[in-house]
Amino acid sequence: MSNTSNTIPSFDSSRQSAVRYDEFLGPMFFEPYAIEVAARIDPSSVSLALEIAAGTGRVTRHLRERLSVAARLIASDISEDMLAVAKEQLSDLEIDWQNIDAQQLPFSDNSIDLVVCCFGYMFVPDKPKALSEAYRVLKPGGMLLFTTWDKLENNGASYISRSVAKRYYEGELPDSYNQATSMHDESSISALLEVAGFSKTSIEKVQKHSVCGTAKEAAGGLVATGSIFEEIKKRHPTSMDKIIITVEKELSEKFGVAPMIAPISAVMCQAWK
Repeated sequence: MSNTSNTIPSFDSSRQSAVRYDEFLGPMFFEPYAIEVAARIDPSSVSLALEIAAGTGRVTRHLRERLSVAARLIASDISEDMLAVAKEQLSDLEIDWQNIDAQQLPFSDNSIDLVVCCFGYMFVPDKPKALSEAYRVLKPGGMLLFTTWDKLENNGASYISRSVAKRYYEGELPDSYNQATSMHDESSISALLEVAGFSKTSIEKVQKHSVCGTAKEAAGGLVATGSIFEEIKKRHPTSMDKIIITVEKELSEKFGVAPMIAPISAVMCQAWK
């Protein structure tokens, strides 16, 4: 992403927001784990794979490249706007796109070899139901592979962005702003998987780095894609340039001016039926 000024861009539609989300958050946060997830798959064991919360298709591309040509890949999301961007960007690949709620999978019992969900389960209202659905549709021996974000403080750039936002936000932050990092506890995830029916699991924290060309670009992107900043903008529209400059300064001091390289951490979960 490249900005010539510190001004936050405006969005004309949800679809444009999805494009912006992919352009900035994609390479900086999701691409490192998309590669990691694909590498953990044994393509010889998969004839039918389901991706939940495919978003704009970052992981989907790596899944399609990792799986055999003969394997069918269903990529799903609850957001039509996200899927529209994904379809456009991956139009040259053989992918079955579907609008699906993770809590109600429209597939038969014991029908799917692999279920993948990267950074999606944190936002699902009924997590036990969603994980039970994944267990139900998996074939015996099939694998559920998913990622969730670690604690906010272990994700450097996001932590700085949130810290700056809290200085300008009036009152306590709603719980909704903490959803992205709400599934960081390994023991809690393990308990959810056990209740869903999984008896063999592997859960670990995996550290990577988020890289952006400059701290200025990172600051502009974090503010432009952060819902908390949209709320602040409604209340204090004239403060946004100052906020971006502050985020840029703190990112530069801690993670470098150009490039900006910050630590990120996620929970990698594998469970077999």
